[in-house]
Amino acid sequence: MAGGLRARWRSEAMRTIQATALDLFDERGFSGVTIEQVAAAAEVSPSTVYRLFGTKEGLLVADEFDSMSQEAVAELLDLDDPVGSLVQIVLRYESAPTAEVRGGPDPARRIRYFFEEPSVRTAVCAALDRAGQRIAPLLAKTKLDEVQARVAANALVFGYFGALEQWHLDGGKRSIAGYVEDGLRPLRRIWQ
Repeated sequence: MAGGLRARWRSEAMRTIQATALDLFDERGFSGVTIEQVAAAAEVSPSTVYRLFGTKEGLLVADEFDSMSQEAVAELLDLDDPVGSLVQIVLRYESAPTAEVRGGPDPARRIRYFFEEPSVRTAVCAALDRAGQRIAPLLAKTKLDEVQARVAANALVFGYFGALEQWHLDGGKRSIAGYVEDGLRPLRRIWQ
């Protein structure tokens, strides 16, 4: 299987399994579903689910960013305006017409679990920590020193999480990108 074909299969399988898991979680509750049940409903082996997601929480947390190369992350991030980059990523995600294009199920369905299931919140925070660790070296290539880059990277990723949480608490009344833009606005001063 060629690399591109394998990557497409992996991406499609992840979307299918995530959508199936969300359906089951919505129907039975997060704690009422096992990985084995998700695998059976998605018509894959439990080992496939474990290989792609690691844990039940990973079914909700995993996204395309996790599998991106450092070079791809660098291409996404405008080092002169990382806040703007993040807002643009969220805008593209929100404006995608279908789950297939977006890379997964309706964001509101996943996000609800980020804030209502303690183990999922813990997994999200761990994923954000890994994202901050990937972004910090890129920011250190700017006018920021290593410490400032690490702090700025964590401010970006955990600030995004704070904006997402406020969006959830407000019932998703306006776009996630609007919350991210408003919430991270004070960080823009770092790069001015």
